Amino acid sequence: MKPTLLLLAAGMGTRYGGLKQLDGVGPNGETIMDYSIYDAIRAGFGKAVFVIRKDFEKEFRNKVLSKYENLIETEIVFQDVNSLPEGYVCPEGRIKPWGTNHAILVSKNAVKEPFCVINCDDFYNKDSFMVIGKYLSALEENTKDNYAMVGFSVANTLSENGTVSRGVCEKDSDDKLISIVERTKIKRIDGKVCYYENDQWNYLEDTCPVSMNMWGFSPDYFDYSESRFREFLDNLNEEDKLTKEFYIPSMVDYLIQSNKARVKVISTDAKWFGVTYAEDRESVVAKIQDLIAKGVYPHKLF
Repeated sequence: MKPTLLLLAAGMGTRYGGLKQLDGVGPNGETIMDYSIYDAIRAGFGKAVFVIRKDFEKEFRNKVLSKYENLIETEIVFQDVNSLPEGYVCPEGRIKPWGTNHAILVSKNAVKEPFCVINCDDFYNKDSFMVIGKYLSALEENTKDNYAMVGFSVANTLSENGTVSRGVCEKDSDDKLISIVERTKIKRIDGKVCYYENDQWNYLEDTCPVSMNMWGFSPDYFDYSESRFREFLDNLNEEDKLTKEFYIPSMVDYLIQSNKARVKVISTDAKWFGVTYAEDRESVVAKIQDLIAKGVYPHKLF
């Protein structure tokens, strides 16, 4: 069974501004998302499901889906603040989306096979799709509770233009994920990767694995997510109900800590890059040109 690629495209870049998912970075106006689709097809994925906002649909269909029509099966699902389990109503005044794991949840009816989740505005590189595609394709039918995460070396995920937030991972000797902790300020200082916490900079090994939101799940993950989302909604207080979000790392961490699921950390030497800051765009364009020159990608993708 060919796995599905689930692309989270409902958000807009808060620091960069604008719909960066549609910002051309390749020589023919290719987007970062185009390269992800190209890599996924090469890695054996059979379907691409896009989670978007309804108000963005027309532009998305015209500028994005039209390119992939004859290459891979596609489907769109909508993330909306009113997409809640039966019996729940969106709190009055809530505008902010419910978060990345809610984006997975709204795709439940569109995804029936093992799937890989990615951000649309992150460049994950060819090897990442190859390793997660191989893992998902090898899963036996009706497999449950065996998930995966592509672990990037933190040194391969930094921005030259400011600090970045990363899910710093701890794994055991069998490469099973033990914990994931969000570090919100990471950068290189005097040649060393550091994160800021408790009023000081703390050292991280260059090879420390971090999550870039590239996850591999089987469909049973939807059931866990729906149950946990109900708990999340039940426990919202007045202060949280307009802003708190339901994130993938917190959901995964809950499953690990409660011994409900195992998550394999699949390491990759691939270099991640993305447009965290507007100044990053020039660097991304140059890196893609270099990959084209090395023959990793053709000059024209589609």
